Amino acid sequence: MSKFLLNRKSCARSCESDNNIANRKEEELSETKSETSADTSCETSSHASRPETSTKTSSKTSSKTSSNTSSETSSKTFDSSKAAQLAISSSPDSPNPAFSSSARTIFIGMILTLLGGALWGTNATVSKILMGDYHVTPLQIACVRQLAAGVLFFITASICTRKQLVSAVKSTRSWGMFVLTGIVCVLLTQVSYLWAIDWTNSGTATVLQSLNLVFVLVYACLKNRRFPNVRENVGVLLAFVGTALMATGGDFSKLSLPIMGLIWGLVDAASTAALAIMPVKLIAKWGNLSINGITFIVAGLILLPFVRPWETMPALDWRGIALFAFTVVGGTFGAYWLFLSGIMRVGAVRGTLLGASEPVMAAITAVMFTGAVFSWADFVGFALIFIMMTLLR
Repeated sequence: MSKFLLNRKSCARSCESDNNIANRKEEELSETKSETSADTSCETSSHASRPETSTKTSSKTSSKTSSNTSSETSSKTFDSSKAAQLAISSSPDSPNPAFSSSARTIFIGMILTLLGGALWGTNATVSKILMGDYHVTPLQIACVRQLAAGVLFFITASICTRKQLVSAVKSTRSWGMFVLTGIVCVLLTQVSYLWAIDWTNSGTATVLQSLNLVFVLVYACLKNRRFPNVRENVGVLLAFVGTALMATGGDFSKLSLPIMGLIWGLVDAASTAALAIMPVKLIAKWGNLSINGITFIVAGLILLPFVRPWETMPALDWRGIALFAFTVVGGTFGAYWLFLSGIMRVGAVRGTLLGASEPVMAAITAVMFTGAVFSWADFVGFALIFIMMTLLR
């Protein structure tokens, strides 16, 4: 803004000097065509007090220097997304104001979030099959699908939102946030989730992940400087009781759930809460596709030298290849796209509540395809956590 004001002042001074020259030239009888055009230009510039004419003259003058040209280009890039101007007023408690709050918008956001959660739930069971039947490690799955899904996001962004993608890549100031988001919201979320699945089962790991709503609530309370109300306190209490039942199987003298499975599940819950909060402003400015493409590729590249899938990946038959294709295209690319698009329309807390479709689908597919068995304590714990999700809407 300061550069723009300086350009307006310098433009006004140049117009005044041009007017003086033109007045002296009007006293002479022999005017050339070039002097006449200069005079006409100055007469037009003399109306700089009008906002529209002043803005046009300023943009013409500023285009003569490379520094002014670059500032004009960045301004156009910023204005290309309405969401970017409104992102600072978004919060985890409400949808991004860049989107209308109409019933149709909220309904679309609900459908997108539900579908994203359902794909994630199915993807959990598919990952369990890959780890159990084909001995693929969690890090191998995470590395391959982050890179593959990241490339899919990047290609799609280059086709659908090319200007936003180019602007995001050129924004050197934002790359620190890109890397941080990639590490916390992509790498940590996927690795912790896969380890939780590997130690337990897809249904249990996904229900533990649902505790992310508690972390979102804590963030929302801190951000808005408020205390949880009675309903929220009851919800948090139910979350702890439900988790305790799942971890102990109803016998509080011992753990029936592997301690590492519980730890990885809680880490996954915290990082999933960050996924509903951290990328909101980035996505509002540069779009879902661009941010997903950048952060997924960053996360995959970080894992690549440690995993080296071209050396360590076990042999896969046609079924294993098909499962891997689903976990990339449907369970990662499709799920993240749908879920984050829904979050932007309905808000983080409401969107995380709608994400209950994920544990439901994970539990159903775990029983159907992996032979998972749940005890009465598991079902009671599931129910308490689902009630918690309803209370913390």
